[in-house]
Amino acid sequence: MQSTFPVFDPASPQAESIRDLFVQVLFISAGIFGIVAVLICVALYKFRAREDVPKQDFGSHRREIAWMAGPVIIVLWIAAISIKLMLTINALPVQYAKGGEHSDDRVDLIVTGHQWWWEVEYVGTDVVSANEIHIPTGKKLRVELRSADVIHCFWVAQLTRKMDAIPGHTNYVWLEANGPGVYQGRCAEYCGTQHAWMNFLVIAHEPDDYEAWVQRESSEPAPPSNEIAEKGKAVFMDLTCSQCHAISGTPAQEDFAPNLTHLASRRQIGSGVIENSKENLHTWLANPQAIKPGCKMPNFKLSDEQLDQLVAYLETLE
Repeated sequence: MQSTFPVFDPASPQAESIRDLFVQVLFISAGIFGIVAVLICVALYKFRAREDVPKQDFGSHRREIAWMAGPVIIVLWIAAISIKLMLTINALPVQYAKGGEHSDDRVDLIVTGHQWWWEVEYVGTDVVSANEIHIPTGKKLRVELRSADVIHCFWVAQLTRKMDAIPGHTNYVWLEANGPGVYQGRCAEYCGTQHAWMNFLVIAHEPDDYEAWVQRESSEPAPPSNEIAEKGKAVFMDLTCSQCHAISGTPAQEDFAPNLTHLASRRQIGSGVIENSKENLHTWLANPQAIKPGCKMPNFKLSDEQLDQLVAYLETLE
């Protein structure tokens, strides 16, 4: 669900806790600001310059205790709601049950940040995708975050907190959606030339629809059904495409670049830089550098015939 102000439109318990903490601290701060501002105005008026010497007031222990009690209560309240937030959003790799045995150390998704795209592995299945994360609604999923190169930052404002993906170090974050919809995610840590186009989508399904999606993604794509697509497959395998990308059921099994097994069913190309359509795919393949300068995919200077064949083949990968 696209939102103008996603941080104020939470769609998960974790995002709601973050929003609630922000709103409460905002109102507390606004109240303190208002009180201080009023007292300053009163002091400016009451003790404005005059000839006689103002009556000296050396204070009161009761008033001093009262002024101290207020801030202490406020600080304790903020501490309490902050602890509640941490308990809600904490996704450490292992939680311990009584007796010291692991009660919940599962990992549901492994998300790896690359310059400039996201690799998504669904633990317990053979499904590997890119730049789209599909989840069932109402289920709290632990996501393991990794980086293949530099520091990235995983953030879905409506669903979860920010969490860095750091080379050589694994972080974890919860991912959950209250209802079905499409939620915008992005890299929130500058990571190079195309940082601005390192986006992804989280697509939440009803549980039955999610299981059906996993079944489709686990299957191999159908073989090319026409001569043009068959020639496009040959172009893909003969060029260096197969040395970077993987397509299930074919000799292409490398993972340097996004997995293309079900490319045609995805909504975007280039980690959100353009929508996925036949025309946009043709434009992308003709010169990726013109659309996303600095990306790892070079311009192969394909002929129009090769482009038509390659697009026809990739369009069969549903």
